[in-house]
Amino acid sequence: MSLSNLIKNWSSLRVKRPYQDQYKNADYKWGMVIDLDSCTGCNACTTACYAENNLPVVGKESFSKGQAMHWLRIERYWGEGTELAQFPDHGAQFLPMMCQQCESAPCEVVCPVGATHHTPDGLNSQVYNRCIGSRYCSANCPYKVRYFNWWQYPERAWPNPLEKQLNPDVTVRSKGVMEKCTFCVQRLTAAKNQARTDGRRVADGEVTTACAQACPTSAITFGNMADSQSQVAKIWARQQVELASDKQDKKDEGLRGYRIFEELRTYPSVLYLERVRNSDA
Repeated sequence: MSLSNLIKNWSSLRVKRPYQDQYKNADYKWGMVIDLDSCTGCNACTTACYAENNLPVVGKESFSKGQAMHWLRIERYWGEGTELAQFPDHGAQFLPMMCQQCESAPCEVVCPVGATHHTPDGLNSQVYNRCIGSRYCSANCPYKVRYFNWWQYPERAWPNPLEKQLNPDVTVRSKGVMEKCTFCVQRLTAAKNQARTDGRRVADGEVTTACAQACPTSAITFGNMADSQSQVAKIWARQQVELASDKQDKKDEGLRGYRIFEELRTYPSVLYLERVRNSDA
């Protein structure tokens, strides 16, 4: 996107409501920042997500039928004039896409049995043994990051002895239920339990998601946005200040933060950073 077009459409990219409104008195509000300029599209985060959350590899045939099971995908974009046939990776820009953990999640209001709901620490939780597989949540998700178990994958994906590689802290989902990214809630729960035992809050950097841990370029930053001293909260706060100032009218090439589909008022908990480049020059 050129700088002139970005300035013209800046209102659609603004972080319209600060996250502090709903969680200013909460102990935890988990959030994420992804630096798109640092992302190389290596898919280390995707691989780590598979291993951490017991995701089955469905195979090429099922994938082609729209039966994918990845909780995190890397989307690719190319600029104008790029020769995709000859250089498919040349000039590509990458964007990791997972559940955005929306504050006002469209998936939650349509579930007929309340299998998907909002937790006190800002996560869109999924109760697997309550889900009846209506798939309304998938149809209502603008990010298309909810996945349905079409088959009894445990019997197909991990034949003996491969079941020994499964993460014992994460349940293996069965046929007929929806699933999605949870920000590695099993890690968050363990960290909160330990902190509660010690009579404190989870410290910044004490817990992170599998994707952030595996990223070789540290493009993903995860933390507690309710803690004003955490790294992720400082990045969000800095973006709020920049948006409130007149910096968007200056012809600089600084980092700009935005959330996907902000105009839908879903208020995601994932902030993307990208450097503005003046392509009109």
